[in-house]
Amino acid sequence: MSGGSDARGVGRLGRRAMTAVLAMATAVAIAASACGAAYAEGDGPMADKMIGMYVHQHWAYNHPYAARTWSVDDWRGYLEGLKRLGFNTVLIWPVLETMPDPLTPSDRENLDKIAQVIEIAHTQFEMKALITISPNAAAKDEEAAKYTFQERPFFYTDRRVDVQDATALGELIKWRAELFRPLKDMDGVLIIDSDPGGYPGSTNIDFAYLLNAHRKMFDTLRPGVELYYWIHVGWESYCRYYETGHFEMAERAEIEDAIRLLARQNPEPWGLASGWGPDVADPLGMSDRVMSYRYGAIEGEPTFPMTNYGGMTAYESGKTMGARGTMGNSQTHCLQLPNTFAFSRGAQGLPIEEADYAAFADELIPGQGQTIVDGWKALISEDEATMRAAAEGLTALLEKPLEAGPLEGLLFGDPERFVRDLIMQLELRAALEAFHAAVFAEPGDAGATKATLGAFVEAADAWQRQHGYKNMWRWEKMEQALARLDSEVVNEALGRKDYKGEGRTPFEQVQEGYYLVETYTPHLIEAMRKAAE
Repeated sequence: MSGGSDARGVGRLGRRAMTAVLAMATAVAIAASACGAAYAEGDGPMADKMIGMYVHQHWAYNHPYAARTWSVDDWRGYLEGLKRLGFNTVLIWPVLETMPDPLTPSDRENLDKIAQVIEIAHTQFEMKALITISPNAAAKDEEAAKYTFQERPFFYTDRRVDVQDATALGELIKWRAELFRPLKDMDGVLIIDSDPGGYPGSTNIDFAYLLNAHRKMFDTLRPGVELYYWIHVGWESYCRYYETGHFEMAERAEIEDAIRLLARQNPEPWGLASGWGPDVADPLGMSDRVMSYRYGAIEGEPTFPMTNYGGMTAYESGKTMGARGTMGNSQTHCLQLPNTFAFSRGAQGLPIEEADYAAFADELIPGQGQTIVDGWKALISEDEATMRAAAEGLTALLEKPLEAGPLEGLLFGDPERFVRDLIMQLELRAALEAFHAAVFAEPGDAGATKATLGAFVEAADAWQRQHGYKNMWRWEKMEQALARLDSEVVNEALGRKDYKGEGRTPFEQVQEGYYLVETYTPHLIEAMRKAAE
């Protein structure tokens, strides 16, 4: 969540003094690590500020790429890795919205698993555990029951509840109380103001009432659960999108109106998770309630799984602190290790240079830090030869067994898989460079275009089969080359990314658009294959 577009509390109250002692001991131990991820003296945030990572479970694809496939041991290893990097908070979307009544066995298993994860975060790593949920999405029970939790597609199995319908809203809150009951030890809940949520014609007054209804429900489970208004697109703006089919971000005045209305309800304890910067509530005198949440800084979502490296976006996002801390997000966590590291460095006021990345990578696979960084660097180059040379260097690592280092949990226990993934990404990027060059060559060579397109399709298909992700795929360079082909079948496939479908109303058209994008990536690969043939 946000579930279909690219575009965030207070440290635990009432902790005994022993918590501070344990936290200090942990920080000292981390400081001794080669990647130097502990707080720098005088530069790091206050100990009560959150440094968080959002674990997004919306999309159904392969293990360990999709978080909904993780085992309890996977979770434990990942949380340990985050803790070693300096994170102290995890935010989880358990996708309660598409769980049918009655629950399937796989839904019950997932709820039990997330409950265990909350306990592990608290007791083993002294981390805060937050949950997020959409404002008003609920399951189409009969349709959702056809799938296991791990395989269930969101936009085929959800519906939107009209929050102006008191009966429908009451039923939604009643069912959510049952879903949250196993998770009642959570520290807080973030409720987003938009994707996936909203309803045609609804207002900020409805949204404030909806949040307060959740507040009262949480109090019946466990008093003290923090409630966060996650400021993303804007409730009224997203509701207008469903009403008109035209998407636009809210104006700041609209966001301030929603905050004021929520403040009147005063659903304590509550706060603001802000994608609009840490100053979003300054004019209202509520800056002390804000956690910064620059969504998409580590990895966009939904996005075709590829490792991101370099630049300062993730670093600066971590560095951008609200009074209550900062939150990062990822969709494919096992691939986004460079940006996860960069975010943690920014949050702790530490520098980020190539040597820091190399030291970090050396704690993933000891002795191979620079080779790994060379692979990450090659991914963002535009030189085919550089990419292929980096792939060859990484292939040599697989000639003997690899041992993982202290950050093994971030590799999900499989350093060979991590290296193979990087090789496959480099091969795909290199194939794209060759295809793009052939398409734009002057004079053109039809044979070279066909051959390089075929090679690109094979590399894309191999990598897609590895991770299994099916949704949106935006690559500017790929789309430039494909548009140049002017292939009818490819153009049709590319048209799906606009989230426009058929329907009697704009609401139905937007919903149909989301259905189509559920399978965008394999559809595009098949279209490219037909064009190549």
